[in-house]
Amino acid sequence: MAEVEIGIGKSGRRAYGFDDIAIVPSRRTRDPEDVDISWEIDAYRFDLPVLGSAMDGVVSPRTAIELGRLGGAGVLNLEGLWTRYEDPMPLFAEIMELDNDKATARMQQMYEEPIKLELVSQRIRELNDAGITSAASVTPQRTGWMAKAIADAGLNILVVQGTVVSAEHVSKTVEPLNLKQFIREYDIPTIVGGCASYQAGLHLMRTGAIGVLVGVGPGNACTTRGVLGLGVPQATAIADVAGARMRHLDETGVYVHVIADGGMSKGGDVSKAIACGADAVMLGSPLSSAVEAPAPGNHWGMATFHPTLPRGTRVKTQVRGSLEEILLGPAHQNDGRMNLFGALRTSMATCGYETVKEFQKAEVMVAPSLQTEGKDLQRSQGVGMGH
Repeated sequence: MAEVEIGIGKSGRRAYGFDDIAIVPSRRTRDPEDVDISWEIDAYRFDLPVLGSAMDGVVSPRTAIELGRLGGAGVLNLEGLWTRYEDPMPLFAEIMELDNDKATARMQQMYEEPIKLELVSQRIRELNDAGITSAASVTPQRTGWMAKAIADAGLNILVVQGTVVSAEHVSKTVEPLNLKQFIREYDIPTIVGGCASYQAGLHLMRTGAIGVLVGVGPGNACTTRGVLGLGVPQATAIADVAGARMRHLDETGVYVHVIADGGMSKGGDVSKAIACGADAVMLGSPLSSAVEAPAPGNHWGMATFHPTLPRGTRVKTQVRGSLEEILLGPAHQNDGRMNLFGALRTSMATCGYETVKEFQKAEVMVAPSLQTEGKDLQRSQGVGMGH
């Protein structure tokens, strides 16, 4: 791809986010009822290609169970409030009421409470006892320490997740996690991420991971792009890592799933993520708008409470309805923020595709006027696409 000259001695590729592109309708259409949006990863099948983001404001044991019932999977944060406190609900209630200028400091205090391995095991058992596919997240720094407790509790899918996760971490002070060795030793199906480039995605795939999370800083609650200056707009990042997936498949015969993580608020964003090459999406803020969320209408990132360099913030999200209404409808709003997977199904049908993997072949066009063309009245009145 041609590079743009930034200045003498520095050039860079142009990258695109979801608002910069459009899916082009094809010559064929089909009935939405004939579309299959199910997703299979390792030995597990899901009716919906969605993971609930491993953030305390999004996934509790209760919401993970409800997501599983609806056909998706909720990823529980094993370093969050649910593994630090036996009953964290009073803390969620307090977080909902904190003033903006006090929220970060108070949350840092809450997360100073040590993680308890007995609670890690207890939470995993709660998910398994409910009969759903259990999924939970840890950071690379704590993976080794928590691994035995996670394995003994019988977790189905592990997510090793950080702002940026690499297959080649270098440290002069601590022994870094060897992802390839860990995945081979514990034999737990493992998703790793985030990443945002072809090379990083390819190297993560070579660790033996079953899936790779794509996204550095696009989430509504994330401030990484402002604090660190890092990130790649999601449409380009997903397409690049999808390219790495094809190379890895050619080299090994092993298909590693690409999961878009962050930057998706509406059904159209989910559809564009799939059309750019994602197999599934990980959602945060849309699910924090559900009445079943741990702190309904509140959302914060995994690094919001970092003790020395917070890279997230608590944001308010409107409570819109139940998880079922947000994922599957019916929608009572017209801005695309409800019935997200009904929208995906209709988008695929409108373009004539029957499965998610087929939809990855959809034609995509750079379309900077997509969000504004002919929408003057909506924008001036703050309705529909003018929100």
